[in-house]
Amino acid sequence: MADDCLPLIAEYRAGLDAELALLRQLDSLSVRQHEATTTGDHAALRMIHDARDRVMCTLVSVEHDLRSVRARLAERRDELLSLPAFQSVASLHREAADMVSRIIASDQESLRALQEAEQARRAAASAMERGGTTLQAYRRVVAPPASGAALVDRRG
Repeated sequence: MADDCLPLIAEYRAGLDAELALLRQLDSLSVRQHEATTTGDHAALRMIHDARDRVMCTLVSVEHDLRSVRARLAERRDELLSLPAFQSVASLHREAADMVSRIIASDQESLRALQEAEQARRAAASAMERGGTTLQAYRRVVAPPASGAALVDRRG
């Protein structure tokens, strides 16, 4: 009978609610990370990274605790489909999956922005090196080394 799984469904729902709360935090941090990436705010990026690590550790712990509950529900999925409580949990599960996809997409955009910033930094450093070499060559032409002292030393 499917009704005997109601406590299991309630436990899974509580776990999903906790995961969704954590995913909302990650989603918010992901948006802030993207903003900090585009503005080059490295201090904010460090703080966001630390916050994301803490949230992810908690999320992994909750997910670990839910693994066995999810497996037991999956074994009886066909008989549970008719229960409104199970349908509600399935809807929450889809919401969590959608949020994960959105966070991953935002992270990929941030990663691309960081890679572009790194390429721009390297190009700027290369241009500065070339400019420095050109400036040194120009300096040799405009201000050649003084050789007057050698003349005095030979006659004296």
